[in-house]
Amino acid sequence: MRYVCRYIDAEDGFFDWKDFEVNYLRDVVTGEKPRLKTRFRACWTRDSLHIRFECEDDHVVATMARRDDPIYLEDVVEIFVDTIGSGTVYYEFEVSPRNVVFDALIYNSLDGNKEVDVSWDAKGMYTEVFDEVDGWRIYNLRIPFADLELEQERMLKPHHGVEWRWNLYRIDDDPEGNRHYWAWSPTGKVDFHMPQRFGTLVFVKE
Repeated sequence: MRYVCRYIDAEDGFFDWKDFEVNYLRDVVTGEKPRLKTRFRACWTRDSLHIRFECEDDHVVATMARRDDPIYLEDVVEIFVDTIGSGTVYYEFEVSPRNVVFDALIYNSLDGNKEVDVSWDAKGMYTEVFDEVDGWRIYNLRIPFADLELEQERMLKPHHGVEWRWNLYRIDDDPEGNRHYWAWSPTGKVDFHMPQRFGTLVFVKE
């Protein structure tokens, strides 16, 4: 799985999302077509990674209101980013329909154990959520590259040809109370923390 992330010179912060490649999420286990459509696009600017989720939605479960609340227990979109590609350290970003954010640093050991450091914050991250009239919900995220630099890890700084590992997910409750799990790169089971199944984010500057 590869996503070509194009550079855009948008110092004023404005650009047209329709100019960028669209991909879709699938059932996280089977890879089959999900109950509802979830499409995403991404691009990068001089200082940030930008991601947009466009989610077909017919039922919302979102009661939590504080940063780093366990919003993954309700409706949420998620992004995991491994800037090194080792699978041992990666970032987790989540946004709820109420625009509540969960962000954490994940330490993943070779024996399968993981440590979730919720005290870590992407201080410059910006998110927004809004509804469209035709039943779609839009999530926009801007993640500054400066927030992805760890002293103990050497980030592969974005420039043309650089590749990161990443995956995108969505959890959605249907009106009957059933939970659905979707991913860009399916993991084969209901477990998002499988860096070996991450796809590749390719930075392109033409």
